[in-house]
Amino acid sequence: MVFNHSLLLLLLLSFHHRSYTMLLSQRNNEETPNKLSGVSDKDGKILQRSKRGWMWNHFFLLEEYTGTDYQYVGKLHSDQDRGDGSVKYVLNGDGAGSLFLIDENSGDIHATKRLDREEKAYYTLRAQAVNKRTGRPLEPESEFIIKIHDINDNEPKFTKETYIASVPEMSDVGTFVVQVTAMDADDATYGNSAKLVYSILQGQPYFSVEPETGIIRTALPNMNRENKENYHVVIQAKDMAGQMGGLSGTTTVNITLTDVNDSPPRFLQSSYHLTTSESAEIGSAIGRIKANDADVGENADIQYSIIGGDGQDMFNIVTDRTTQEGVITVKKQLDFENKRMYTLKVEATNTHLDHRFLHLGPFKDTATVKITLQDVDESPVFSRSSYIIEVHEDTIPGSLIGAVTAWDPDAANHPVRYSIDRHTDLDRLFNVDSGNGSISTLQPLDREMAKWQNISIVATEINNPRQTSRVPVFIKVLDVNDNAPEFAMFYETFVCENVKAGQLIQTISAVDTDEPLIGHKFAFSLSTPNPNFTIFDNEDNTARILTRRSGFSRREMSAYLLPVVISDNDYPIQSSTSTLTIRVCACDSRGNMQSCNAEALMLPAGLSTGALVAILLCIIILLIIVVLFAALRRQKKKEPLIISKEDVRDNIVSYNDEGGGEEDTQAFDIGTLRNPEVMDANKLRRDIIPEMLFPFRRTSPIKDNADVRDFINSRLQENDTDPTAPPYDSLATYAYEGNGSIAESLSSLESAATDGDQDYDYLSNWGPQFKKLADMYIGKDTDKDT
Repeated sequence: MVFNHSLLLLLLLSFHHRSYTMLLSQRNNEETPNKLSGVSDKDGKILQRSKRGWMWNHFFLLEEYTGTDYQYVGKLHSDQDRGDGSVKYVLNGDGAGSLFLIDENSGDIHATKRLDREEKAYYTLRAQAVNKRTGRPLEPESEFIIKIHDINDNEPKFTKETYIASVPEMSDVGTFVVQVTAMDADDATYGNSAKLVYSILQGQPYFSVEPETGIIRTALPNMNRENKENYHVVIQAKDMAGQMGGLSGTTTVNITLTDVNDSPPRFLQSSYHLTTSESAEIGSAIGRIKANDADVGENADIQYSIIGGDGQDMFNIVTDRTTQEGVITVKKQLDFENKRMYTLKVEATNTHLDHRFLHLGPFKDTATVKITLQDVDESPVFSRSSYIIEVHEDTIPGSLIGAVTAWDPDAANHPVRYSIDRHTDLDRLFNVDSGNGSISTLQPLDREMAKWQNISIVATEINNPRQTSRVPVFIKVLDVNDNAPEFAMFYETFVCENVKAGQLIQTISAVDTDEPLIGHKFAFSLSTPNPNFTIFDNEDNTARILTRRSGFSRREMSAYLLPVVISDNDYPIQSSTSTLTIRVCACDSRGNMQSCNAEALMLPAGLSTGALVAILLCIIILLIIVVLFAALRRQKKKEPLIISKEDVRDNIVSYNDEGGGEEDTQAFDIGTLRNPEVMDANKLRRDIIPEMLFPFRRTSPIKDNADVRDFINSRLQENDTDPTAPPYDSLATYAYEGNGSIAESLSSLESAATDGDQDYDYLSNWGPQFKKLADMYIGKDTDKDT
């Protein structure tokens, strides 16, 4: 298969005279001799060449075709094609039948769409010539490539739309800032479509860009951040090596100058004036000053210090790290009356210096600060912060023991009044003179009760009582030898019956609440000579008790009393007599005590101490059991007085209407009280549990017409004399109150006593039910009239 040479030539001419490489291959090894005229070798012989079929295996096609017809690619032609229409051309491969079409008769190839090299750079296809009638291939299938040639249809694009960079201020010319990069999608191997050149559109004369690399560098020396900090630079990338007609793209680079310490601190004023009160507390701030530094961050850190002036000892200055201000504080207590104005020389210095810029210094500045004090009404001032006074404990009340002094520190020097804070002297042991501050005692002092007395003295300005101050006064009570020594402890001393003469039975010591300056020195002796015991002073504040004879008997004397005299050596000498009780005990052969009780002599010899203790414990346990049993019985006896509702004495019946008189038998029957013989003689009382039973005693009956008062008095006398009557905590309630009641009678039976004008004759008309009531009231009226 051979491509038409003329068509190929036309194709080549259509490509703007560009050069293309074509690969040739020999087909079927067919050679056709053909003489070349006018051509000979160096030997003069005429050269011969072989005629062969040429195969072009590359087609070239421009991208982005803009014509209205299909774009012509090329023509296929087979040597077997005789032009009689028996040959059919078939195309297979990338885009065959859709993107690329072939005329099966002529072998012409066309592209149906616009092609983009950036999407696909080449297409591989296969062509074959077949016999239309038989469908058999006339030649083997051949492969060829359609290569898409690039045109400059893509502009450069930067990898970032915006670049952010920084460079230190005051940098030298040519200092690297940042590198920008652009990409072009065109073919970099063909022509200059993808050859880029960088240039700066905005940002001159401060910065420059290298055309080939895109590196941005500083172009101006000594760029100062304090003058301008941020720069907006626009960089362009243009293809076609920057020639006219090339495509371009731009990007923005935001460049910030970073700070270096090239600006020294400077005070805005050479002199500052501050005012403060003389009562300002130590450490309190009285004012602020500031030195400005155009730098930022640590380059603007300032350290303030006082380097001169008469107020160096009275004031201090510290740096506020947040605001970079110098804070002046009080170092010592101020006094308007002593000095009214101070002068300070303050220096502000950078803490982080850059040695490259020291020539721009000095990186420090000074200013003068004048401080004026204001007078305030101050509290009185004591001559000391505290007082210590010593006084003997035997000092007579009213004696002067010391004094305090205070004054008004103000220029007016107002008088001061003294007093004792009584919260610190609750026992009122001391007094202070309000005028001169002298302290005296009001009561005797006892060192043994309290060695120190702490009180507070208050000084008050007379013209302004609100101005007060106080001072502690520590009063030490000095010792006086006013206490006699005594035994250091209680001694349980015993002597064995089989003791020998001169044997040690006890070592004693003494204590004294007094505290002499040279220490205690006690002397021990017996008040009277003793035939049984003696004492030996060890001269170290202890003494030994020794026996003077051997053989003691509990039957003769179970205990001995030994008076011991103890005296000190202070002035005046104090002494006391303490009695030592010495018991006589039975001991074993080694002197160990076994028994000291005289009763133990009557016990059998074989009964040991352990047996005695066991017996004693058994007795104690039995006693406890008896006591518990008795307590339980007593609790069982305590039962409520009212056990059943059948007890008629406390059975209360309420009436809401008038009764039927004596014929009303539904309620309380007084006949039971009038005839006690109807009661069950063997029925016991339920409100008490009697410890012993008494025989039932019948009471005498009462006449039917007996007065209620007589009836109740009779029953009361019987209960008072009845041994089976309830105890004193049992309450017997009766319906008749009597004349002795504070509320007087609540019964209507005595209504006539309070209402004498009332007529009761109408009661006789009420019927037989009220006959008894009518006889009582009408009879009373008759007696009253008589």
